[in-house]
Amino acid sequence: SPETSLAIARVEPGVTTQLHSLTGICERYVVRRGEGVVEIEGVRQALAVGDQAIIPAGAAQRIANTGTEDLEFYCVCTPRFTPETYVNLED
Repeated sequence: SPETSLAIARVEPGVTTQLHSLTGICERYVVRRGEGVVEIEGVRQALAVGDQAIIPAGAAQRIANTGTEDLEFYCVCTPRFTPETYVNLED
């Protein structure tokens, strides 16, 4: 579907994802397992099972697993995620 994509992401304990943005894509995380801290445009928010975070298109973002088990969350992207929209902000 070009309107939306859905994926399940997994971050191992102690790992923080790369700081990045998605060009033209709004993203929503919905935590299904574990706990962590999402950072959106420098603002940090703790997340646990059932919590959500909305990441506006083009916003700098990363997520850290602060728990002892894998952090798993749904990634809902609108419009659909494509690899060319990913921008590495750590280079």
